[in-house]
Amino acid sequence: MTEIRLWVNGSAEALDVEPRVSLLDALREHLGLTGTKKGCDQGACGACTVLADGVRINSCLALAVQYADREITTIEGVDHPLQEAFVKHDGFQCGYCTCGQICSAVGMLAEHKEGMPSAVTEDPDGPGELSEDEIRERMSGNLCRCGAYNGIVGAIQEVAG
Repeated sequence: MTEIRLWVNGSAEALDVEPRVSLLDALREHLGLTGTKKGCDQGACGACTVLADGVRINSCLALAVQYADREITTIEGVDHPLQEAFVKHDGFQCGYCTCGQICSAVGMLAEHKEGMPSAVTEDPDGPGELSEDEIRERMSGNLCRCGAYNGIVGAIQEVAG
């Protein structure tokens, strides 16, 4: 067992975990933060997306020990206009992916604000306005089995605008 300290949603949390425990399992099983979902457990669906020092990551692919003394934000710690926009634009149906979608969108908006380009960014000097194509590309790591993509894009466009 390895003792680590995580800063989760603004609080210090001391944990004794095996070195192979994923950040996802540490959050869900050791800290009881079940908003972060286990979807594929292979980094393909994005249901487990959290923010690590403000950067979105797939927590199922991260070892908890890698994130000792880093700030982790789960959906339980998010307070962002995207949450209301998701409701307004019907950006979820069953809700399973919603927590990961919102965490990913928060991180994506920060990336865009910092001028980070995406695969569809046309301007070589960086992204301009956050177009529908930009949003879809930047959110492509988060899957929604219900197909609520139009509502998700609409919510992000509202908040980005």
